[in-house]
Amino acid sequence: MTAADTREPLPGAGPAWPAERRAAAALRLPWLFLVSRRVPAALGLLAGLALLLWSALYWHWSISGGRAAQQFLSLTVETGAAAVIAVTTYGPFGDPERATGRWLPYLRLGVAAALTAITYGALAAAVTGGALPGGDLALLRNLVGVTGIGLLSAAAVGGAFGWTGPLAYLVVTEVALTGNPTTPWVWPARPPHDLGGALCAVLVFAAGMAAVALFGARDSGRHSIAD
Repeated sequence: MTAADTREPLPGAGPAWPAERRAAAALRLPWLFLVSRRVPAALGLLAGLALLLWSALYWHWSISGGRAAQQFLSLTVETGAAAVIAVTTYGPFGDPERATGRWLPYLRLGVAAALTAITYGALAAAVTGGALPGGDLALLRNLVGVTGIGLLSAAAVGGAFGWTGPLAYLVVTEVALTGNPTTPWVWPARPPHDLGGALCAVLVFAAGMAAVALFGARDSGRHSIAD
């Protein structure tokens, strides 16, 4: 018996996995990641928020009946959606997942981008229920910007508390809507075609996506293998 003989397959050894089993194994990791981040539940919540926006526009829900009230109502729904997306960055496994998951940055980036796109599509469909101040362009800008704030909050204080950033920004925006702000960083109060507001929203979103993709939610790093 030579060393070359040891590299020969054993008699009766089965063939390589069929393509179907390899495809199923490749899809298992993304599915487990989605379940661990409660993405199916998040999709249900996002659908509910879209239905809420449609109902508000269709039946003209408004405390004062003015444009500012409608604008704040739509921004509240967008903030809720951003908070849901931010909370999905929380993972329960911590360091063991980080040590073994070389695909984590791509999964984080893909899930955050996909949820943002799905949310925009759902809210844009909900706008058919009535007239939204600023139209689809303002909807996209506001959603992208406040989602970026949520992702940055998740990276800074933890995914479980990622909703705090969008909520704080909503309070700031509510005050700004009553006046005439000049800073583009309060983009929801700017006209829909305002270039400065759009750039600020895109920059915040890009920073949030990069932070979550590269570092993940901060609370994931506090877990240990013993947990």
